[in-house]
Amino acid sequence: MKFYIIPFLLFSLGFPALSPAYDFKLPERRKSQYETTEGYAIFPFPYSLPGVGSGISLVGGATNINEGYSDVYGLLLSGGVTGVAAAIDDLHIINQKLILEIGGSAISKATITNYGQRGMRSNKNDFNLIEISDTNSIGGRLTATYFQRRIEFYSAYYYFQSRLERIRNSDGEIVLEVDNPETEKADQKILGIRFDLTDDYQDPHKGFRLDISGWYTPTKDSGPEYLLLDLNASVYIPINKRSTWVFNYFHSDAFVFTKGETQREKVIEQLGIDCDAINSADDQDLCNQLIDNTIAENTFGTASSLGGFSRLRSYPQGRYWGAHSRFFGTEFRWNITDELTPFNLYLIKDVRTAIQIAFFFETGTIADVRSDIGRDFRKSCGIGFRIVTASGSVFRGDFGYGDEGFQPNIFIGYPWEI
Repeated sequence: MKFYIIPFLLFSLGFPALSPAYDFKLPERRKSQYETTEGYAIFPFPYSLPGVGSGISLVGGATNINEGYSDVYGLLLSGGVTGVAAAIDDLHIINQKLILEIGGSAISKATITNYGQRGMRSNKNDFNLIEISDTNSIGGRLTATYFQRRIEFYSAYYYFQSRLERIRNSDGEIVLEVDNPETEKADQKILGIRFDLTDDYQDPHKGFRLDISGWYTPTKDSGPEYLLLDLNASVYIPINKRSTWVFNYFHSDAFVFTKGETQREKVIEQLGIDCDAINSADDQDLCNQLIDNTIAENTFGTASSLGGFSRLRSYPQGRYWGAHSRFFGTEFRWNITDELTPFNLYLIKDVRTAIQIAFFFETGTIADVRSDIGRDFRKSCGIGFRIVTASGSVFRGDFGYGDEGFQPNIFIGYPWEI
């Protein structure tokens, strides 16, 4: 079975009315798709990263400010990772027709977990920690929306820059300091279309949703020029009056127009690292793997990863990555309550519309060569707890289990939408 026909099978599952024996009708919207209920939340969030240290982040946001549509969010990080981030969402340039969101971040130091091999065959502890500095990003998205947000066209632009400072092993010990690190820059241009044939944009109980987007990355420094195509399809099936059973299919493919630098000596020079200067054979292997991964990225490009808050939730963020990814997921969302209950707990204020428990199962695969897709799969299953609010927020805590053990995730927003 071709992966590309799966969205159409999901569409048929969600809408049996497509059969000639039925009259096709879109699910009616349960409520206004432009909520104006005010809400806010501010709370500390502790973190701990191997080899980097621990710290406290302060997360805050205000939704539907002054009973309008606009939201603002902010993040302050201290400790092992330091920096700030902020965003403005749902800024209506043309009322209920043209919507802008903008955001940016300035992180003075951060760490990326770099697994030893692209694809699905790296081991749990086969990674090093890439420490970067002066990581800045800025971008925005403009959305044209029609028919109560059933059809949307969007474009976006994002710019990133950072510097590679040092490499640490999985125990956090410094393996290599980079001499005179250069600032690496990248940007992305995005176009997409979204069909939301459900009963609610924020919290759908029935219907079908399809999002198709293209992410263009131009050549920067020694990197490749490529196009990333993502397709995300979900079916929502109502169970009784309150609950929902969701099925999701996602695939992502990178198409390279121009390869980046693939000569090993030049890549080493551009990265500013010397693996031969490392004493430990294991650490030297991981350093060389970083070079190999850079060459592979310059050759094949990189698709959307698996692992973390949205897909394969029993694995860390960005656990599996390569040029082509496929994902299947299903989740039963049991709404324990269906209500409109205002609450004000000093640091958080909103109107609760549902308390939800979710049970999920996910499986995914990634490869650099398209013909290798499907040879290796990883699975996740678990349980989640959510609070859905009238202002548009979904406060989510998920606990996934897979081959590498348990992984907790605390996030705002439903999975599979990121």
